[in-house]
Amino acid sequence: MKFRPCIDIHNGKVKQIVGGSLADHGDFAEENFVSDHDGAFYGKLYRDHHLSGGHIIMLNSRDSEFYEQDKVQALKALKAFPGGLQIGGGITGENAAEFVENGASHVIVTSYVFVDGQIRYDRLQELKDAVGREHLVLDLSCRKKDGAYYVTTDRWQKFTKEELTPELLKSLENWCAEFLVHGVDVEGKSQGIDRELVKLLAQYEGNPITYAGGVRNFDDLGILKMYGKNRIDVTIGSALDLFGGPMKFAEVLSQLQQTI
Repeated sequence: MKFRPCIDIHNGKVKQIVGGSLADHGDFAEENFVSDHDGAFYGKLYRDHHLSGGHIIMLNSRDSEFYEQDKVQALKALKAFPGGLQIGGGITGENAAEFVENGASHVIVTSYVFVDGQIRYDRLQELKDAVGREHLVLDLSCRKKDGAYYVTTDRWQKFTKEELTPELLKSLENWCAEFLVHGVDVEGKSQGIDRELVKLLAQYEGNPITYAGGVRNFDDLGILKMYGKNRIDVTIGSALDLFGGPMKFAEVLSQLQQTI
């Protein structure tokens, strides 16, 4: 179980938001924290602490007036930590290689692959051809509906027809190097992790998985370790003191290195 840091960018600013509040109309999101620092600050911080494998997420849609501002901040972070960070948000078969060439270790993709609620394997092949399986992360962030978890797209606003199951993960593992899963129903709310979702993810044994959503204190890290069978990596957003929360960054590093 490793700590995977994050840099979420919205309207050209590093932020922490309530995940389910994102809306394309008006580029709105309910904010928990807006940083005074730019992407380069966080990229350098994570580099200095050898925290590779974290992710940058550009939260505006590609047709938003803010997308290019998001991209500027993302490229600053990549430049500060070349080869150390993954990037997602508006990634397509056309631009994926650009981000890898600019220092991303992996590109993270959801909406380009899940179209009209279903998996487009031709687009998976396109991405694989563009950057290689070893540079591709599939974001299977999900929300609960009718007692099951379904992959969501378009900044978590739309449900797909694909239920998140160990079988789905198994069927996709040869297309990518890792999976990223936000528990959108708890994302940014600091109300605790989605234990049921973590249990589900722990049934799968294959590619590395990073879980994000709801971590609020150090007890949650222990719960995640237990329910995730110590196999699932973790992202901490709004609860981290870097983003205005109570969990001290230095203590997170110490706890994860020594006891988790």
